[in-house]
Amino acid sequence: MVARSFADLSLAALYDSLHPWGPGDDFYAGLVMSASSVLDVGCGTGRLLARARAAGHRGRLVGVDPAAAMLVQARRREPRVEWVLGDLRSRLWYGEFELVVMAGHTFPLLVGDEELRGALRAVRGALAGGGGRFVFDTLHPAARAWENWSPQHIHEGADAEGSVAWMWRTVSRPGADDRITVTETYEGVRWDRPQVSTGTLRLLDPHGIERFLGEAGLTVVEQYGDWGRGPLTPAGPEIVTVAAPNFR
Repeated sequence: MVARSFADLSLAALYDSLHPWGPGDDFYAGLVMSASSVLDVGCGTGRLLARARAAGHRGRLVGVDPAAAMLVQARRREPRVEWVLGDLRSRLWYGEFELVVMAGHTFPLLVGDEELRGALRAVRGALAGGGGRFVFDTLHPAARAWENWSPQHIHEGADAEGSVAWMWRTVSRPGADDRITVTETYEGVRWDRPQVSTGTLRLLDPHGIERFLGEAGLTVVEQYGDWGRGPLTPAGPEIVTVAAPNFR
């Protein structure tokens, strides 16, 4: 969740084990396989695009991530994908992609107004004319899923060498607005003390998402409340948004 914590090589090696493939990954995998050119923003260890390539995707696949340690894992996994170190400000793409995705709750990491606006403008510019789509997800703030995060809710994982680690999340400062501060703690045999990372997430509601998209020239096409494409409701855990360029 607080993805910037995985800038450390030892943590990046644990990422996939601590965050196993799930229904959200299946959702995005289907979209990627049906698009001829894909930009994965916040690609992490690259498993989404790597799996697409392994499954026979023959088009252009580009993954961008600001954490060099994550891209070390991605390049080891699949050299036949274009991996870019940085973010949407690092390189300009003009109408080159049929699909742009921000999977794995990457969207909430765009915290500031100008950071978010700049990212969305870059996405709009990267999308091909006509049928381009931007798909992303965020936790639904009304569902308040973070209230269940605690040291008792522990994730266990291991790296390729079998070194075991445990991770848990706590919300140290629930925001009065649309921001929460999340602390992730890691313990394992590789470290002599816990590794702690704190970051802020911005959890926009559907109206806020629509407003920022509109400012960037994007229009909501569909929104779902879960990975099964269920309806968007306050009780649903996710806001999964499909947006398209607005040519009006």
